[in-house]
Amino acid sequence: MRRAACPGSFDPVTNGHLDIVRRASSLFDEVVVAVGVNQSKNRLFTAEERIEMITEAVEELPNVRVEAFEGLLTDFCRDRDIVAIVKGLRAVSDFDYELQMAQMNRSLAAVETVFVPTSPEYSFLASSLVKEVAAFGGDVAHLVPPKVLARLGERLGERRAERRGERRANRG
Repeated sequence: MRRAACPGSFDPVTNGHLDIVRRASSLFDEVVVAVGVNQSKNRLFTAEERIEMITEAVEELPNVRVEAFEGLLTDFCRDRDIVAIVKGLRAVSDFDYELQMAQMNRSLAAVETVFVPTSPEYSFLASSLVKEVAAFGGDVAHLVPPKVLARLGERLGERRAERRGERRANRG
């Protein structure tokens, strides 16, 4: 069985991420969406929430599963007999960074990196941009799955309420 990993933080998962996962699922027998867990990073969504959102978004792909990982991606791959890491490339600037990462990963484990160019309609898309645009009230409905959009709105609303409460506490 040829197994691949699609790694990322997916905070939140976007339609661009899902495009790469779908395309990888047609190339490999099994695809593991590897959700990076780094406790020192300040994420909008918890690892459990990110896993749940991705799992819902890929439920129509029978050869895709979602797992969290901590530490080195190469260890995760080795432990699961994953032979390839699939990475989406949006621009040449992505390639510069991802090539170094691919070479480092190859030096650590017998895992190849497969680069898949993003579909043109997602070439600008990044989770950080989605969060920023949504935080300022912009429409990101065409950039994320509907369930992710709902959760994003809820979470950003919670954050705004927290900030309002902090400002009131500082004034009082």
